[in-house]
Amino acid sequence: MATIYTNQTQNVRKTWLLMSIFFIAVIGIAWAFSYILKNPSILYIGVVFSVGMNIWSYWYSDTLVIKMSGAIPTTREEHFDLWNAVENLSITAGLPMPKLYIINDDSPNAFATGRDKEHAAVAVTTGLLVMLNKNELEGVIAHELSHIGNRDILLGTVVVVLVGFIAILSDMFLRTAGWGGDNREEDNRLGLILMIAGVVLAIFAPIVAQLIQLAISRKREFLADASGALLTRYPEGLASALEKISGYPEGLQKVSTATAHLYIANPLKDSKGMSFLTKLFATHPPAEERISALRGMAGLIN
Repeated sequence: MATIYTNQTQNVRKTWLLMSIFFIAVIGIAWAFSYILKNPSILYIGVVFSVGMNIWSYWYSDTLVIKMSGAIPTTREEHFDLWNAVENLSITAGLPMPKLYIINDDSPNAFATGRDKEHAAVAVTTGLLVMLNKNELEGVIAHELSHIGNRDILLGTVVVVLVGFIAILSDMFLRTAGWGGDNREEDNRLGLILMIAGVVLAIFAPIVAQLIQLAISRKREFLADASGALLTRYPEGLASALEKISGYPEGLQKVSTATAHLYIANPLKDSKGMSFLTKLFATHPPAEERISALRGMAGLIN
């Protein structure tokens, strides 16, 4: 019988597979653009840049995300309850204690980042600390530690880089679509077909890339919710926290759409009664679905 542990293994494997396909797609798009524009240098630049960006993001992802969020480091003396919760749950999860950061913002939220469990960080907003009780805070921290344990933090950052790279490639093509090419009479028809195909690819590639990004993000949130509930043995804590977080009417003051999927809840603006299209492009699954799934776990955890 499948358990949360087997589902975790399967989901992580599927995510890595999806990321591999995604990376191949980036190189494929670079090749297509280089072929259509008859400029092989685009492919070379695409390969070098994609590899370079991945290496760079692996080593400096946590620094980048922390700076973008405006988070500042904290100590046990400054936030005693938060520090103890993270320390105790890290021990329970068998993880090194991550670096702790505080975001000065009334909107309740949190995220984890870093390249691996030895180089991880957790950031929470001041609004989260004010709004949540002890059990709810532990539920949120367990969720973020689950992201670290599942290596979601690395995956999330790589997705950001690859999606951004596809957007750059598409923009480059649309800006240079009328340049160069062989204008010989016999090549006009083929050139026109390739040009139309290239423009369509340039327009739709970023959309498909974002859909992949959001699909990965939604899977990660459900998995981290379940793993966090197992860690605390109290699903209601995280369920109640998500109710309060999703019910807050305002988003974070300092946040980027590129990093929105890293947070435990949408840091931009939550939409109630979402249309199908809005739901399709949402960075997080609906809070109601996550809360229902968590409360459904209550009878399965002793």
